[in-house]
Amino acid sequence: MNILQDLENRGLIHQTTDREGLEKHLAENQVTLYVGFDPTADSLHIGHLLPVTMLKRFQKAGHKPIALVGGGTGMIGDPSGRSTERSLNEGEVVKQYSERIKEQIDRLLDFNKGENPVLARNNHDWLGSMTVIDFLRDAGKHFGINYMLAKESVSARIEQGITFTEFSYMILQSLDFLRLYEEENCTLQIGGSDQWGNITAGMELIRRSRENEDEEIKVFGLTVPLITKADGTKFGKTAGGAIWLDPEKTSPYEFYQFWINTDDRDVIKFLRYFTFLSDDEITALEEEVNNRPEERAAQKRLAEEMTRQVHNEEALEQAQKISASLFSGDLKQLSISDIKQGFKDVPTYQAEKEEIGLIDLLVESSISPSKRQAREDIKNGAIYINGERVQDLQYVVSAEDRIEEQFTIIRRGKKKYTLINYK
Repeated sequence: MNILQDLENRGLIHQTTDREGLEKHLAENQVTLYVGFDPTADSLHIGHLLPVTMLKRFQKAGHKPIALVGGGTGMIGDPSGRSTERSLNEGEVVKQYSERIKEQIDRLLDFNKGENPVLARNNHDWLGSMTVIDFLRDAGKHFGINYMLAKESVSARIEQGITFTEFSYMILQSLDFLRLYEEENCTLQIGGSDQWGNITAGMELIRRSRENEDEEIKVFGLTVPLITKADGTKFGKTAGGAIWLDPEKTSPYEFYQFWINTDDRDVIKFLRYFTFLSDDEITALEEEVNNRPEERAAQKRLAEEMTRQVHNEEALEQAQKISASLFSGDLKQLSISDIKQGFKDVPTYQAEKEEIGLIDLLVESSISPSKRQAREDIKNGAIYINGERVQDLQYVVSAEDRIEEQFTIIRRGKKKYTLINYK
C-alpha cells in the first residue's frame, strides 16, 4: 500500500491539488514536504498532532519532512478560520514561543533518521530581513487582488473587515513554499483544511516566479480534514481549556485522561487519524467497541499510544498508575509526583504538621460546612483518608496519614477530593 492509499484508508485526505500526479510523484521520488506551525502560544496543543503525525507518516514512507516554525508569519497572524483580527504579539514574545515550539517538535519528530531525517526551519530567517520594497516587487506583483479576494480565508472576512496586514498573510506563506522549493527542493505542502487557499497561492507563486525558466514545475498541496467530535464540541477542548503538549501546562495524566474519555463514536476515527496501528488491529478494537463497550479497550489503547508518542513510556506508566489508584481507591501507593499530577485541580488546604481531630480538619478545610455535618459525614461512611473509610468520630489525623510527609488526601462522598498540603 502506498502512502496516499494509507492516508485515504485512514480518512486523512481532505483535498489534493492533483491526486494522480501526486501519487506518481511520490512513487518515483523521495519527496521533500513541509508543514508550518505558527507560534501563537508557548506550546503546541492537541490540534497540532494531526499535522505532526502526517510528517511522521511521510517520513516512515521514506520521504523528507520539514517542520517549519513560523517565526515570521507568527508576527502577523493567519486569518484562516477566524472571524476577527488576531492580537499581535511583541517580537520577543514570538521569538520565545518559536524556541519553545522548536523544542517540542524536536521531541515529537525524528531528526536523526538516516537518509531522511526531519529538518527544522524558521521562516523568520528569510521573512525577517525582507524589505517592504522586496516584498512588493518580488512577491506582490505575482498576486492579483481579485485572485486574493476569491480565497476563502479573505472572502469570509470581507464583511466583518480585514486589515491589509492579515490580507497579506497568504503572500508571506507563499514565500515560504517558494523558499523551501528553491533551497530544499520541497514540492509538497501539507496543512489543515483551512489552509487550502494559502497552499494553492504558494504553488501559484512558485510557477509565476519561475515561468521564464526552462524547467518543469511539479508542486503539490494536500490538506487534512477538520477534526470534529460526535457530540458537536470542538476537538482538543475541555472544560479546563486546551489540551497542551507541554507537560507543565497539561500533565501526562490529564493528557491520558483526555483520550480515555473519548466518545465511543469517535474512538475508532481517532485511532485511524493519530496512531500507527495496522488496519487489522483497529478493526479488532472496533469489534470490542461494538461488543464490549463497557471495557473501553479502544480508548485505553488510544490513550496508551498517544501518551507514549507525545510524552514517553515513563509518563504513560505514571498516568496509568494514577488512574488505577483513583479507580481502586488505593491512594497510599501514590508518590508526591503522582499526587501533584492526579490532584492538580482539586481544592487544596494548607495545614500545619501537627495532629488534629478529623472533625476539626473537615471544618477548617471546608470539606464539611459545620461540625454537625462533619459528624454526620463520618458516621454515614462518607469520609475517606487516603482511600480508606474512617467512621471513628474521635479519629485524629497524624503523621501516619501523611503520604511522604507532604500530603493527605481526603474524599467526601464518591468524588469530592480535597488535598491537605502540609507546610
